[in-house]
Amino acid sequence: MLDRLKTLLGAPSPGTSPALAPSSSSRRIVDAEPFRRQSNGLEQFFNGIRDRSSLNIIDFAGASQANVSFITNMGHRISSENFMASLEAAFGEHQFFENQTNPQVVDGFLQESLNFPADHYDGALVWDSLQFLTPHLLQITVDRLYDTLRPDSYLLAFFHANEKAREIPMYHYRIHDHKTLMLTPRGFRAQAQFFNNRALEKLFHRFQSVKFFLARDNLREVIVRR
Repeated sequence: MLDRLKTLLGAPSPGTSPALAPSSSSRRIVDAEPFRRQSNGLEQFFNGIRDRSSLNIIDFAGASQANVSFITNMGHRISSENFMASLEAAFGEHQFFENQTNPQVVDGFLQESLNFPADHYDGALVWDSLQFLTPHLLQITVDRLYDTLRPDSYLLAFFHANEKAREIPMYHYRIHDHKTLMLTPRGFRAQAQFFNNRALEKLFHRFQSVKFFLARDNLREVIVRR
């Protein structure tokens, strides 16, 4: 499955120009088979909280028994938010990016989905969701995540690294162990913008540190420390 997705997207080429302006539509994959994927970012995330207990972790993957069991078995608490479902419900399908510039719609989304208490969480697993936000909403989201995380907390995010891709794959993320994920393809969607290392450093400029892992499957894993 992974090889087929990589073939559809094409291999990355250095020095290429950005993709054409994305459309708002998405393509769904039905009954896709999950596959295992090693994740350096996930391993770094759990290494960062390894010697701590009774932490509050927020997970943007939605309710997942695998994630809940893994986090609670470590002695932590988990809050599950289906962030992509909230995005799609708030901004619709066919004018997904255009609606993210509508102040009234954005305000409703922020109140409903990003109304987090300050200094509440000790870690955030946001997966690939940030790459589907337009620049203004993206910065608001990252700022709110910064505010809700406690000092020395960690945030894990994934960004697609092929700037030529018109559409990028979306996944359901399930934790298999401290360095392995089970990924289930759920479709393709245009990304709002392309993220290189410099853009990500700028995006997370309020955080103490930003670390990158570029994997062979075109995913740039980012682990940031609050």
